[in-house]
Amino acid sequence: MNSTSDSPAPLRQRLARFMPCLGWPRPSRHLLHTEALAGITVALMVLPQGVAYAALAGMPLVTGVYAALWPALVAVLFSSSQRLSVGPTALTSLLVGASLAPLAVAGSAEWVAMAVWLTLISGAIQIVIGAGGFGWILRLVNSPVLSGFTQGAAILIALSQLPSLLGFTGRTVMQALQGGTPPDWTAMAFGLGSMAVMWLGKRWAPKFPTTMALVAGSAAISHALSYALLGGAVVGALPSGLPSLYLPDFSSLHQISALLLPALMITLVSFLETASSAKIDNARAGTLWNENQDLIGQGLAKVASGLTGAFPTSSSFSRSAITLYAGAQTGWATLFSVVFVAIALLWLMPLMYHVPQSVLAAVVMTAILGLLKPRTFAALWKVSRVEAGIAFGTFLLTMATAPSIYWGVLGGLLASLANYMYRHLHPRIIEVGLHGDGSLRDRHLWKLPMLAPNLYALRMDAELDFASASTLERAISEVIAARPGLTDVCLFAQPINRIDITGAEVFGSIRRTLENAGIRLHLSGLKLPAQQVLERAGLLAPGPLLFVYRTDADALAALTSQPA
Repeated sequence: MNSTSDSPAPLRQRLARFMPCLGWPRPSRHLLHTEALAGITVALMVLPQGVAYAALAGMPLVTGVYAALWPALVAVLFSSSQRLSVGPTALTSLLVGASLAPLAVAGSAEWVAMAVWLTLISGAIQIVIGAGGFGWILRLVNSPVLSGFTQGAAILIALSQLPSLLGFTGRTVMQALQGGTPPDWTAMAFGLGSMAVMWLGKRWAPKFPTTMALVAGSAAISHALSYALLGGAVVGALPSGLPSLYLPDFSSLHQISALLLPALMITLVSFLETASSAKIDNARAGTLWNENQDLIGQGLAKVASGLTGAFPTSSSFSRSAITLYAGAQTGWATLFSVVFVAIALLWLMPLMYHVPQSVLAAVVMTAILGLLKPRTFAALWKVSRVEAGIAFGTFLLTMATAPSIYWGVLGGLLASLANYMYRHLHPRIIEVGLHGDGSLRDRHLWKLPMLAPNLYALRMDAELDFASASTLERAISEVIAARPGLTDVCLFAQPINRIDITGAEVFGSIRRTLENAGIRLHLSGLKLPAQQVLERAGLLAPGPLLFVYRTDADALAALTSQPA
C-alpha cells in the first residue's frame, strides 16, 4: 500500500528531467494573479517588438508575432530556466537578415523558405548538442569576443533603422545621404518622439507597458491624421488567426550548405543570449543552471518557430529582466503571455494597421541602445590588452564583413583560441625561493636566495601536457648547461593537475638526462592523478637519484639539510 502511494512521485521526478514543467508548483489564486500580471506585461512588450524584429529579419511582419507564440510555449515546457522570455530578439533577427541578404530577396517566398530552413537547422543543432550533453562546447566563445560582436552588431542594427526612423523609409543610409527626395517629416516626428517616450517610460515608469501604449497611441494619431492615405509608411494589414503549419520546399544541397555556417552562428549567439539571462534567473531561484536542458528547450522552440513559418527565436535579456521585475516566479507567467499573444493574433491584428514604420524603427533602436557600451573596450584594456585587442578586432571584423557578420564571431573565436594555445605553449616556469612569509615565490622577482647551493628549484604553473612539456624540458636543459656544478633539480609539482602521454614521455626524458649527468631529481607535492600516470608509465620506479616528497615542507626540510 505504501509503495503504491509513493510510486507516482519518483516517476514524476524522472519525467521532470525531460519536461521541467512537471516540477512547477501547484498554482494558487495569489500565484496565478502575480503570474498573470507578469505574463501580460511581457506580452504587451513582445507584440510590438516582434513586428519590429520581423522587419529587421526581412520577414513578413506577422511572423514576429508567430515567433512569440508556440516557440515561447514549447521553450517554457522543456527548458529548465522557467522565467526566460523566449521569442524574437534583435541579434538573431539581424543574423537572419544578414545571412540571407546575398541569397534571396527580402520578404520573398524564397527568403521565407530559407529563413525557415535556417531556423530548423539551428534548432536541430541545439537539440543534438543539448541531448548529447555537449553544452560546454559553446563556452569556447569568451566574453571579449561576444562583447566585440555585440557592439558591432548593435551599430549595424542602428544604421539599418536610421532611414526609417528619420523619414527615409525604403532607402539605405547611403541613399539617404545622397539627397534626393526630402524626408517624411511626420515619420521623423513619430520616430524621434517614440524614442523620447520610451526613454521617459523606462526612466519614470519601468513597470508600465510603455512600448505597447506607445504603439496604440501612435496608431490612433496616425489614423486621425489619415497618415496612411497621405502616403505615409505604415505597418499595413496583418493577417489575423493562429499560424498554420508551414513546411518549406526542399532547397538544393548547395543552398542548405550555404546555411550551415549562419545556423551555427545563430546557435552560438542564441546560446550566449540565453546564458546571460539564465544565470541571473537560476541565481535568484537558488538553483543550478542546466545548460543542456535549456539547449534542448530552445532548440525545440526554434523548430516550433520554423514550422509556423517564422524565424529563429532566442531568450531576450530585456524581456526576461522585465519578467523577473514584474514578479514572475514560475513558468505560469509565460503561459499567460502566450494566451495573450494568441488573443492578439485572433482579434487585435487589425489595430496594428496604422502604426507608422518609424515607430517600429524606434522600438528596435531603443532596444539596441541598451547594447551599445563603448566603455567595454576601455574596461577590457585595463584588465588585459590582448583580450581587449581580440574584442576590438572582432568588432572591426563584424563591421567590415557586413552583411556576413558571422565572420566577426569566427575571427574572434580563432583569435581567442590562438591566444589560448599561445599561453599554454608558453607556460609560466619560475625558479622558486623561500619568501619571508614561508611561501615559495619567484626567486628573481623577489630577489630571494637559492634554497640550497647547486640546486635548481622550479615550479611550472600549468598542466604537463603536449603544449607545455617541451618548454619545461628546455628550461631544465638550459639551466644544466648554464650551471656546470648543478647537483640537484627539484620540481615543485603541486600546480600540475594533469599529465598526458606526451608529458609523461618528456618527464621520462628529463629523468634520463638528469641521471646521465649525475643530477638528483626531487619531486614535491605531486597530485594523485598525475602520479598515477607516471607510475603506470614506470617513470617513478625507485632509483638512487630520484626523491619524491608528499609535501613542500618535507622537500624543503630534505633539500636544506642535504649535503651538496
